[in-house]
Amino acid sequence: MSLGALVTIDLHRGHLDPEVATLALPAERSSRLLADVVPFTDRLRAHGIPVIHIITEYRDAEESLTNPFWRRHHDDPLSSRKQMTRHNLAESPGTELMPGLYKKGDVVVRGKKRYDAFLGTDLEFVLRSHRIHRLYLAGVNTNSCVLATAIGANVRDFDVAIIQEGVSTMDSWTLHEASLKIVETAFGRVLGMDDVLRECVIGDGM
Repeated sequence: MSLGALVTIDLHRGHLDPEVATLALPAERSSRLLADVVPFTDRLRAHGIPVIHIITEYRDAEESLTNPFWRRHHDDPLSSRKQMTRHNLAESPGTELMPGLYKKGDVVVRGKKRYDAFLGTDLEFVLRSHRIHRLYLAGVNTNSCVLATAIGANVRDFDVAIIQEGVSTMDSWTLHEASLKIVETAFGRVLGMDDVLRECVIGDGM
């Protein structure tokens, strides 16, 4: 049986806490996502499933603005990413996980600087060293960081699944749905929470 882990992507205050968020999800999406993910995470832990949290964090604004696309959008007052220079700077409140997500024994991988959570972090080292081959992804944004990480996992030969109720976006819901379809077509599976629980508890022989 393939050992799996839950990987949460950017479930930090910088996206989900309206008091400090710099790239904020709509409040109703944030509330709904946390209401689903927090108890689900507890249920997985109860069955011995490892939980890994990925957090975006920049030393300074230039670490994000070296990306030409992000610099272009930073200068566009109509862009949803126009506050990139303020987003999740080191030691800012935005880099804190939302309350209830972290429990003792979880692994936290900080310093994600691009959409793909593998790039420039030790995520792959953590997974390989713990013999984790299957990833269940939750987090934001479906159409950027979740999508890129699912692709990154696929090309590294991990078995990847996106948890349907466990992802959301600050962008249009059309992009959210399209991203799930892209993953399901070419890179991995899209599973409901109940399906993930059944797979983790019963196993599928892989």
